[in-house]
Amino acid sequence: MAMALGNGGGNDDGDSYKPMAEINVTPFVDVMLVLLIIFMVAAPLMVQGVPLELPKTSASKLGTVKKPMVVSMSADGNLYIRDEQVTKQTLVTRLMAIKSQEGGEGIVYVRADKKIAYGDVMEILGRVGESGFARVSLLSQPSPGSQAPSPN
Repeated sequence: MAMALGNGGGNDDGDSYKPMAEINVTPFVDVMLVLLIIFMVAAPLMVQGVPLELPKTSASKLGTVKKPMVVSMSADGNLYIRDEQVTKQTLVTRLMAIKSQEGGEGIVYVRADKKIAYGDVMEILGRVGESGFARVSLLSQPSPGSQAPSPN
């Protein structure tokens, strides 16, 4: 018995054969989905760790809660660091002293009355930057009509 194999084109000349130029991505997608499922199952297990009963100790905590560093400028132009009144000339030195006492690279919150001129607030921001604090944040009050977006 003989079997005839043809190329399906009906032509007997050798030019009718063309290689397939498409990449089959189905096996690649299958492997990626399996890896995704493995990582989704394994990730929560790595975060939890080993359940342990830790021993009790009488030692105090290492970190102490610090009061936030707030520089305020009232409507009459007076400057305050937390609750302590300072002048523009002593602001930088007082901030540097507090930073050396408390240590760390904390953040300074600057509050100013809305009646204070923009230039005066910028001057205070510059002086806070001179004192060595790299992170400065301006505080404001939300308007009564605005609401925070609610998560759905």
